[in-house]
Amino acid sequence: MATNKNALIRYRTIDKCLQNTNRQWTLTDLITACSDALYEYEGKDSNVSKRTVQLDIQLMRSDKLGYNAPIIVYQKKYYKYENPNYSITNVPLNDMDLDILTESMEMLRQFKDFSLFSELDGVIQKLEDKIYRIPAQQPPIIHLDKNEELLGLEHLDVLYQAILKKMVLDITYQSFKARHPSPIKLHAYILKEFNNRWFVVGKKDKQHQIMTLALDRIRKIDFDLETKYLTGKFKADDYYKNTIGVTVLNEEQIQTVELRVDKANAPYILTKPLHHSQEHLGDYTDHSVKIRLTVHHNKELERLLLGFGSSIEVLKPRRLRNNLKKQYVNALEQYSK
Repeated sequence: MATNKNALIRYRTIDKCLQNTNRQWTLTDLITACSDALYEYEGKDSNVSKRTVQLDIQLMRSDKLGYNAPIIVYQKKYYKYENPNYSITNVPLNDMDLDILTESMEMLRQFKDFSLFSELDGVIQKLEDKIYRIPAQQPPIIHLDKNEELLGLEHLDVLYQAILKKMVLDITYQSFKARHPSPIKLHAYILKEFNNRWFVVGKKDKQHQIMTLALDRIRKIDFDLETKYLTGKFKADDYYKNTIGVTVLNEEQIQTVELRVDKANAPYILTKPLHHSQEHLGDYTDHSVKIRLTVHHNKELERLLLGFGSSIEVLKPRRLRNNLKKQYVNALEQYSK
C-alpha cells in the first residue's frame, strides 16, 4: 500500500479521536487507534511507531497539508483540539485547489457521453458553492479532437457501466458487410478509442476469441442478468502491443516492416514514433532515415502509411509494399480521369 495512503488513514484517525471530547487522548491512545485503523482498512497487523504519530501531529499542525490543526497538549499528557468544533474534513479548498479542479473538469467535460464525468460537473459546482467562489467563464484551454456527430456515442455510458459492474451484454450488431443485424452475447472488457471512433472489446459467450465491435454498428443493447460474466485475464497493453489500431491478428502475422522516411518528415517520425517498437536503423546521404517496426500487417497500418503519401517508402515486407503500390496506382488512375 502506498505510503501516502497510510498517512491519510492516520490523519483521519487522529482527527476522529480528537473530535471525541468524551475521553482524554494520550499519545499511546492515538498510536493504538492508528494501528487499529490500518488493520481495519488494510487487514495488515502493523504497529505504528511513536515517532510516526508525533510527525503526523506536527504535519497536521502546520500549513504544509493545509490543515493548520489547532492540536494542543494539556496537563503535559493529553491531546485535544483547542477549538472543539475543528476537523480536518472542514478545511475549505483554496483558490489554487479549485482552479486545478475546475481546469480538470473542463477537460473531462469533453467526455460528456459518460455519466461519471457529467456527474463531476455537479461536484465542482458544490465545491464552488462551498467556498463562495464564482468561476471565471473561460473557454477550454485543452481541446481534444472529437466527433460529436459520430453514431453510437449514446452507447458509451451503457457499455462503461456494464464493464464496471461486470454485466453480460446482449448486443444487436450489424457490420458494414452484413445485410441484416445479428445477436451477439458479449462479456465486455474495455472501451477503446482509435482515430476518433469508439469500440467495445470483449469475449463472445463460450468462446475464447476476443472480438471488437464498433459502437456505430450497434443497433441495440440489452443486459443478460442470468449468464455468469466471464472475467478472464484480458490485459489491453499485452493484447495491443503488436498492433496499430484495433485489428489484432495472430502472432504468426507479426511483420518486420522497414521504411524510408524523407528528410522533411524524418524529425516528426523520430520524435513521434509510429509504434512503440520503432527502431532508427540509420540515415541516408540525402538525410532521409530508415526505421523498422514490428507490427501486425492490418488495414490500419496501411492507412497510416498511405497518409504520408510519397514521404514514406515501404522497403519490406514485399506484400505490404505491393499493396501500397497498387493503391497508389489506382489513385493515380482515379485522378487522371
